[in-house]
Amino acid sequence: MAAQSRLDIGILSRKPSLYSTSRLKEEAEARGHRVRVVDYLRCYMNITSHKPNVIYRGEKLHFGAIIPRIGATHTFYGCAVVRQFEMMGVFPAVESQAIDRSRDKLRSLQLLSRRGIGLPVTGFAHSPKDIDGLIDSVGGPPLVIKLVEGTQGIGVVLAETKKAAESVIVAFQQLRANILVQEFIREAGGADIRAFVVGGKVVASMRRQAPAGEFRSNIHRGGTATKVRLTPEERSTAVRAAKTMGLNVAGVDLLRSNHGPVVLEVNSSPGLEGIEGATGVNVAEKIIVFIETNARQGRTRDRGRG
Repeated sequence: MAAQSRLDIGILSRKPSLYSTSRLKEEAEARGHRVRVVDYLRCYMNITSHKPNVIYRGEKLHFGAIIPRIGATHTFYGCAVVRQFEMMGVFPAVESQAIDRSRDKLRSLQLLSRRGIGLPVTGFAHSPKDIDGLIDSVGGPPLVIKLVEGTQGIGVVLAETKKAAESVIVAFQQLRANILVQEFIREAGGADIRAFVVGGKVVASMRRQAPAGEFRSNIHRGGTATKVRLTPEERSTAVRAAKTMGLNVAGVDLLRSNHGPVVLEVNSSPGLEGIEGATGVNVAEKIIVFIETNARQGRTRDRGRG
């Protein structure tokens, strides 16, 4: 790589030892870039009109590009750090508004729906008096109840009967938790598809199968992953979903339903371990190549809507 093409890249991550973080660092360094892993929760910001800064352990940070790996429990502060880098003209692999947008499950589904992207039938309500109508609106049981803020399958419940659904919904509402109610796609057979999108292209895809007795296929919950070939419709759906969220790098989770592919979720910090292990694709390198192609001063812009 030519010397003028070298970049100072910051990876915003809580731990350098995490698989995704270490792989991104490894591939960036292999391509001649200077890389530093920064704990974004240890960053603080000087917000001024003409000289915005991000400071880490007393040192002002200067990067040509950043790769945000923002955990779901620290979305607000993580997005603030990414946004501050954007104010400095630093190119982010994933933009702050896109991260924030994708973390709100309800907002994500509303945006995807507006673009005509296939989704499970989904309901949302506030009042306990509307539970019957909410359950009926998604076709009745069995149905899936999800915490809006849940990740990695946490806060996701399959209710087989109306009474079970009512009990779970009431319990969540008493905890003042925001929930979604969705139709259960039985024909998916406990399997979903993770399509990994980088720069508007699907670069790798895997099928995740839930273990026996479980309907959640997350690898963190014991699911297994194998390489899968996407149909043209599935590939197009994944790309459109990532674009709708404004995400340059995304993990789009799909189900194969009787009426075509439906999007479950669009993840702004998708893990690399499962997808690289299942497919043999060097996804980390593809992310670095995307940054090399696009990292130019002032090229930060949000492509999503809403």
